[in-house]
Amino acid sequence: MKLFDSELNILEILWEKGDTTAKKIAEIMREKTGWGKTTTYTVIKKCIDKAAVERHEPGFVCHALVSREQVQETETTMLIDKLFGGMPDQLVASILGRKKLPPKEIKRLKELIQKHS
Repeated sequence: MKLFDSELNILEILWEKGDTTAKKIAEIMREKTGWGKTTTYTVIKKCIDKAAVERHEPGFVCHALVSREQVQETETTMLIDKLFGGMPDQLVASILGRKKLPPKEIKRLKELIQKHS
């Protein structure tokens, strides 16, 4: 499932706060981005249509159906497929080629590689 940034904004609220009314989400989004209530409700509807969010009554309470980790995995896979020909090592090479990593981050990367080998 491809989620747009606007939809991720809604999910971020639900991941941070748990089940939340659409009204409260609209208030948060107004403060955060300047969106009106109609815009927020439209984006929530798109999330519902994509089965990323479900709505409960009474009170139009929204509940995330996908976890942050699921979205991260999907988005990362799509990025690797799109920009690196499906080759994760090319993504890592790109990251490593852009900046000097501190020893702590290098150690953590080595541990992750060993863990998943």
